Amino acid sequence: MDIWRLLVGRPLRSKDAETEEIGTSEGLAALSLDALTSVAYGPEAIVLVLIAVGAVGLRYLLPISLAITGLLAILVLSYSQVIDAYPRGGGAYAVSKENLGARASLLAGAALTVDYTLTVAISISAGIQALTSAFPSLLGATLPLCLLLLAIITFLNLRGVGESARAFLLPTFLFIVGLLAVLLVGLVHPAVTKPSPIAAAAAPHVSIFFLMKAFAAGLTALTGVEAIANGVPLFRQPRQLRAKRTEWLLGAILACMLLGIALLTVRFGALPTNSQSLLSRVMTDAVGRNWAYYFVSLTIMVVLGLAANTSFGGLPVLFSLLAHDGYAPRSFAVRGDRLVFERGIFFLAIAAAALLVAVNGNTQALIPMYAIGVFTGFTLSQAGMVFHWRKVRPPGWKVRAVLNSAGAIATGISTILFVTTKFTEGAWVVVLAVPILIIGFLQVHRYYKRVGVDLKIGQIPAALTPRPRPIVVVPITPNLTELTRRALDHALSLSDQVLAVVVVFEGDDSDQEMATFRSSWAQWNPPVRLVELKSQYHSVVRPLLRFIQTVDRRSKQRVLVLIPEIVPDTWGQELLHNRMGQAIGAALRHRTDVMIGTVPMHLTEPTDDTTKSPTP
Repeated sequence: MDIWRLLVGRPLRSKDAETEEIGTSEGLAALSLDALTSVAYGPEAIVLVLIAVGAVGLRYLLPISLAITGLLAILVLSYSQVIDAYPRGGGAYAVSKENLGARASLLAGAALTVDYTLTVAISISAGIQALTSAFPSLLGATLPLCLLLLAIITFLNLRGVGESARAFLLPTFLFIVGLLAVLLVGLVHPAVTKPSPIAAAAAPHVSIFFLMKAFAAGLTALTGVEAIANGVPLFRQPRQLRAKRTEWLLGAILACMLLGIALLTVRFGALPTNSQSLLSRVMTDAVGRNWAYYFVSLTIMVVLGLAANTSFGGLPVLFSLLAHDGYAPRSFAVRGDRLVFERGIFFLAIAAAALLVAVNGNTQALIPMYAIGVFTGFTLSQAGMVFHWRKVRPPGWKVRAVLNSAGAIATGISTILFVTTKFTEGAWVVVLAVPILIIGFLQVHRYYKRVGVDLKIGQIPAALTPRPRPIVVVPITPNLTELTRRALDHALSLSDQVLAVVVVFEGDDSDQEMATFRSSWAQWNPPVRLVELKSQYHSVVRPLLRFIQTVDRRSKQRVLVLIPEIVPDTWGQELLHNRMGQAIGAALRHRTDVMIGTVPMHLTEPTDDTTKSPTP
């Protein structure tokens, strides 16, 4: 078994696809970690804004967290409706395409692409940050550790969504149970809790804009809520029911974590430092620096990194839909040997790696760019669902439309808040990237439309008319070899008009070589005409192209250039050949009157006689 098969596993049959489908618990591990682990940086982002007015600014943390939790409830209910209405997945892209038009769907697709890429980069960098917070000696290896974790997650996803979900199931369970237990201990354990004076202090007077900025910063805690609706096809039957259960479970757990962290932050007056995150400070105050702290810290580190898996479950599905609609390369819609969309996985891994390298694995450098893409998708999805209910009008559609309208308004305002408050801090990158992606999608679509017109897709082809056999031109070297014999033998099976063409460089010391070649050719005497082309330059391609233009042919008769090629066993052996055939083929590709073919020759296995060095 080769190394690649060892890493990604054996090929799966199409009927084995059910083994890669997931249930509710596996859905939490595969598609919910992005949202659940946002508690590691979402509340901290709010606190970093609030402490600009001093530690008493923490008094606003709980009201803001309650507002974010309310928005979370709206989103969970709204995306449950999306799951029912669009069981093929695609989330905001599918909803926008059907209800808001192609341009809106491309905006959703581009925004989600940016969000998925940022999710991978932030999740991995935050996971490594949690590791370096617990073990500061690893701080200097932040970027290599980020790239290593990215590689591990990529290969796990290449093995299949089901396999990666099962691999992440235990860490996910330990994280959820461990963190909720620590928060509960911090709330009720009288021997550990040490309430801060901040809990009783009066809230300072601040502007509405200041509170809006803090609210916008905390919206990063809601990223990933849409991933389950995007990945409905990944669930086992009944898919919609399992997906909705996963969505509801995600909402309940995330709400408890957000409110628990907010309560304990105010109670202990916990503040983040350069070497310790807010969540780490809260856990320290709740249970102390003991085995429980280190155990939960380790699970947080692991699942923060694994949270990138949410994007690996979402972006490949999104790009398969874009490819199906002609807005992304068709290869993104093709499943690999393991029944996953390999191209989408590779694209996401490369884009996330580039982003991690650009910011040197720094989570805080990525946070200002985050949430814009996902909240743009939220808004389009909710607005599209309003139009959907107005069209289909099922029982109770007005209540559903009101719910989605509230979601669209809330997320739309949140998107504007985030862009305006974070624009100069890095949000401008997303504002620039989204239109560039849309332009790319449109360019791909225009190309495929042009290809469709030329291929006359959907039309009955014109009647076939017999053509005379082609004139076969075989470029050869001035050496008679087995490769030459095979090429000419193949050419004679295709036509009785075969021309063997050899290029001779003028001024070169090749007279003796050509004389020997002519003698050998005459002795061999094949039923093929030999053509010698003189060239003043050391170029085989240009004289060959000129000769093809002068070939005398009958009406509708084409020229077939048959290129003999050796097929090396390894990529390293390819460097030992001049690859002249590739140069000739590239030069002829744009000629509509010339066909190109190859005669490959595979080398035989080496024997003892062929591998021995000659005796000097």
